[in-house]
Amino acid sequence: MTKYFVTTPIYYVNDKPHLGHAYTTLCADVLARWHKQKEEEVFFLTGTDEHGAKVQESAIQADLEPLVFANQNAEQFKNAWSNLNISYDYFIRTSDSNHESVVKELLQKIFDNGYIYQDKYEGLYCVGCEKFLQEDDLVNGKCPLHPNAEPIQQKETNYFFKLSAFSDKLLQALDNKDYIIVPETRKNEVVGKIIKGLQDISISRVGVSWGVAVPWDKSQTIYVWVDALINYYSATKFTHQGKGFWPANLHLMAKDILWFHAVIWPALLMAADLPLPGTIAAHGFFTIDGQKMSKSLGNVIDPNDLVKEFGVEAARYLIMAEVPFVSDGDVSLSRFRQRYQSDLANGLGNTFSRVTNMMERYFSDYKFEPYSEEIINKNLNLSLTKEKIINSINNFRFNDALDYIMTETRRIDREIEERKPWQLAKESKLLDVKLLLSNWVSILIMISGLLEPFMPETSKKIINVFKAEKIVKSEPLFPRLDKK
Repeated sequence: MTKYFVTTPIYYVNDKPHLGHAYTTLCADVLARWHKQKEEEVFFLTGTDEHGAKVQESAIQADLEPLVFANQNAEQFKNAWSNLNISYDYFIRTSDSNHESVVKELLQKIFDNGYIYQDKYEGLYCVGCEKFLQEDDLVNGKCPLHPNAEPIQQKETNYFFKLSAFSDKLLQALDNKDYIIVPETRKNEVVGKIIKGLQDISISRVGVSWGVAVPWDKSQTIYVWVDALINYYSATKFTHQGKGFWPANLHLMAKDILWFHAVIWPALLMAADLPLPGTIAAHGFFTIDGQKMSKSLGNVIDPNDLVKEFGVEAARYLIMAEVPFVSDGDVSLSRFRQRYQSDLANGLGNTFSRVTNMMERYFSDYKFEPYSEEIINKNLNLSLTKEKIINSINNFRFNDALDYIMTETRRIDREIEERKPWQLAKESKLLDVKLLLSNWVSILIMISGLLEPFMPETSKKIINVFKAEKIVKSEPLFPRLDKK
């Protein structure tokens, strides 16, 4: 059986789940379900990043032990993913002792292979990102993600990873497609920076007790980002579900952490003589009503609030339909509401309701069959649509896939108005009515199968209605917002 291993980043426990986290996780969930639908053996990994100075400081401010603080915040992510019906196979936490053991084992191997050495570090460090900064990382002398905070000057003796030794190897691996970065524009950015030359990076900290101790020097802890990256590999070593799955087929993330995943992580794997992941895919950022998401502005959208307002299935649809993967996107609650009404309440929901109503009235002897490939193949437009949907999902164009699906529901609705089955029934042309309804039902069954990774419960409802011994008019799949 073909294996498919997909990961999200592990989310920092200093954060609360927001729309960006939800989008990445839903992308992974859609792809996991899509590959399960193809009867592949799937391992879907997500989790939380829990070590480092920032978590330690936040725990002190909250008058909690770091682990207690991490426990509380990790639960917020688990609850959010439960509310969105995320089908992950394992939720990893970097505070897991099993994970820590693998981190030490892997770093020891890289050390033994001669790629780690001790030296003095002096340079800028962003506390917000827990990230060492190079000169070309800065915008107006600040970290671009934390422009209101001054980077601090860091000076200490640390252990360094010989990243500079991997410039040519990384370029060769990308050229050979040993691993792939998508979209192409982000790959080009990464390649451009590698060509300029890579510098060795500090991979340990002094005075940060909340972390994994360097195995050969207990006075230092492993830099939080290195610890975090290793989760993708460690989960395949100690979890029952993940054993035998390395290397990952796909790492999903937002573009701000692409460098760690596309350069540092493959170099660490090369240094440890391990296979590289297949694809590293980075999506764009969200803005809300044209503004960057910000706690101070109060415009951060909580995915749990979307579930409360629209329901689980609709929230999943709206998040995936509103923004293209390959570019930045702007969203707003008003546009979510408009799309809910147009695509779901007045679109798919209304079309399904009309078809089931007519099936109850005119086609009581209908017997369920999985959608007819014959009907699909005879209809060139439908065949092309199915192909477009499949290609879109395989190429991370999730919003395009959903748009093609909704186009088919609108086409059914348009044909209902044009063909007027109720008029044909009055003229005793019931055979014509049944042929029309059979065609529309076949299309809806096809649509429900392609929609399943995005809206699993809606897909199941559609199939179950048509599988029933007698079809009756369906309750609204998506009540109009004024009625809700």
